[in-house]
Formats: sequence, C-alpha cells, structure tokens
Amino acid sequence: MSIKAPQPLPRRTLFFYGLSDMPIQVAMIPVLSLVPNLYGADMGIEVAVVGTMMLIARSFDIVTDPLIGWATDHTRSRWGRRRVWMLASIPFLTLASYRLFVPPDGVGADYLLLWLAIFWLGWTMLQIPYYALGAELSASYDERTRITAWRSWIGIAANVFSKLVPLVAGVCTVYFCFHLGGIRNNLLIIGLMMLVLVPLTISATALGVHEPKSFVSARTPLLPGLRLMWRNLPFRRLVGALFINFLGQSIATVTVVFFIRDVLQEENLAILMLLIFFGCQLIGIPFWNWFCQRIDKHRAWCLALFAFAGLHCLYMLLGAGDFLFMLPVTACTGFLGAAFPVVPPSMTADIVDLDTLETGEDRTAMYFAVSSFVVKIGSAFGPFMALALLGVTGYDQAVGAGGSLDGLRMLYSFGPALGFAFCALIVWNYPLTRTRHEALRSELLKRRES
Repeated sequence: MSIKAPQPLPRRTLFFYGLSDMPIQVAMIPVLSLVPNLYGADMGIEVAVVGTMMLIARSFDIVTDPLIGWATDHTRSRWGRRRVWMLASIPFLTLASYRLFVPPDGVGADYLLLWLAIFWLGWTMLQIPYYALGAELSASYDERTRITAWRSWIGIAANVFSKLVPLVAGVCTVYFCFHLGGIRNNLLIIGLMMLVLVPLTISATALGVHEPKSFVSARTPLLPGLRLMWRNLPFRRLVGALFINFLGQSIATVTVVFFIRDVLQEENLAILMLLIFFGCQLIGIPFWNWFCQRIDKHRAWCLALFAFAGLHCLYMLLGAGDFLFMLPVTACTGFLGAAFPVVPPSMTADIVDLDTLETGEDRTAMYFAVSSFVVKIGSAFGPFMALALLGVTGYDQAVGAGGSLDGLRMLYSFGPALGFAFCALIVWNYPLTRTRHEALRSELLKRRES
C-alpha cells in the first residue's frame, strides 16, 4: 500500500526554519580551521596541545548530547519540545563564540579549553532540537531532503557572507584586493557577527516555525532508549559512516589554512579559498536536492563522496605559488561537498520512522543527539590526529619557522580522500531506500489509524 505524499511546506516556513542554521555555519569552519591556527601560530600553544584541547572539549559531549536529546524529547511546555531549548542556547553560544574568536593576548591552553567546552554546550542545546524540529516538519522521503537543502543553503549563504565581510574590509582599508589582515582580524569580524546572528536568527525561527502537535510523547528512559537505538541496524551503519565522513572532513578543515600558508605560501588568500569553496556549495545544494528526488538519497551521497575523494588527491601536486591551480579543485569539491549537509540529516529523519514503528514513540531528538555526538567526535578526533601527526613529521606551526612540509602536504591531500572513500563504501548498500521507506510509512499510518 502506498500513501499520498504530504503537501510541500510553504517557503515561508522553510525560510524561517533555515535562519537558525546561519550561526551554526558561520561558526563551524572558523572553530575547526581558523581557531587552531590562531591559538597555535599567534598564541604560541603547541599544535599538538591545541588538538588535545579540542578533543577534550568535545569529550563532554558524551554526557551532554544524549542527555539533551533525551530531555528535549521529554520536554513539555507551551512553546513545545524544541524551541525552548533553542532559545536557551542563546547566551551560551553568543558569549562563547565571542570569547573564543576574540581572545586577549597571552591566553593559554586552559582558556581555549574553557571556551571551547562552553561553545560546544551551547551548540548542542541549539543543534539537537533544531535538527529534530526539521525532521518533524514532514514525513515525506523527498520533502525531508528539501527541508535540509533549504536549511543548508541559508546557513551556507551566511557563511559565504561572513567570508565576504573581511574581503570588503580589506579593500576598504586600502589593502591590495586580497590582503585581508590575517587570521586574527578575520576571527574578530566573525566574532562580532555572532553577537548579532545568534539571538536574532534563533528567535526568528522560534517565532516563525510552529512545532507539529501530532506526536507520541517519549516515555522510554535514557539508557534503555539508547539500547533500542543500538539495535536499529540502518542507524548503526549511518552513524559509522558519519564518523568516517567527518573524520576526513575535519582533517581537511583543520589543515587547510596551514596548507595554504606554508605549502602554497599565500596566508592572506586563505579566506578567498574558503569563500570559493562555500560559494560553490551554494550552487551545489539545489542540484543535490534535485538529484536526490531521482535516485535514492544514499546513492547520491556516495557519488559525491567518491568524486570528492578523487579530486582531493590532486592537492598533492601543488607547491609554492600554485594557489590559482588550487581554485578549480576547490570549486569542484565545494559543489560536491554540498551533498554532505543535505543528505545525512534527511536520512536520519527517515530512520526515526523505523524507531517509531518499533517503540510507538517519537524520539527524534535522541537520534539526532547520537548522530550529532558521533559527528562531533569525528570532528574532534580528526584535528587531534592530524595535529599530532604533523608534530611527528617535524612540522612547526610558527609563522616562518620552516621545517618539513611533506607530512602536511600528504595529510591534507590523502587523509580526507581516504575518509570519504571509506564512508561511501559503508553507505553504498544502505537498506532504507525510497521504496522501503514508503512501505514503512504506510505501515506506520495503518498502525496509528487502527
């Protein structure tokens, strides 16, 4: 039995929903790429210590992610289950972003650890209920991809804007077109933007998007609920793939500025490279939304991963003065990387239906909590591993220090490529296809009507 597809969501709803992704996207890349460079090269903290602090800060998510996921599934308020947690994240995320991006001179590893931990707490309080809200806006296999595409496009558009502001500021201060004043000034601008974006966008989503009221309240305790999730085989495969995906992605993110600064010897052009990458992501998002309507979404993700992996290996051919040769590869990988924020969250939403059929409860936030935790561990372990390996190879992060660059070149070129290719192999035969999901929704509807 097939079921009639739900009506598409109004664009107004999609727009207001997407607004809260703006601070997430604006902050994510600076935290993973610019912050390690700032605290290592400018603040004088050893690169391996910076990686360790990033990993320790993320280790708190072992507790906070499942706890907040469980809490938002069990929350009862006049504002619903999701929006109250999103609003509560505002003070944590606003303050921590500014203190992390605009540190005073002479701070040490303890300062970095403190504000990273508070930043990730605020991030968790926002992202888990926010992604759960998006999954609950529609039960349609294809409409869920449309929701994540809108959310990602709006968030990445803000990310691109945050890269344009330093570029324009550089021009206005009579620098030559692309001399942007260095990493520290870029982070200052982004930190100031976060002071405005966080309260404004999250409040707009809370006011402009109404939570669905037809849900079955979660009753399962935390630990038994986690055991039920472990028995969900498609979810186990997805979170394994997500870990590998973000492991590779974070290796690229944390080493890209070092690669541009020391291998290509063009530090002031790092912001331009990021601008081109995310600009091409904006172009790619509508394509991947369209493509996922025509083939199973997991296969679309795999094709993007394989192509991205192959292209990333080409960076091994570059050296000093080759920045312009980097840009075509950057543009292509940006277009392919647009599939990453669009497809996996949509797949997670489909998996929740399988859990609902088994338990009779709506535990969307718990699933996004666990997937978020896995993503964050991959995103933390990647920098830890990458920065530790750079230290072993003799790389010195101090500006102008010299030293061996072979390890940096190989790590940036092949580390992400291996991660993306392995992720694609894990996902290729993913069992929850479009046909299987349609049958699942039909069975769930029949059960609720009986």
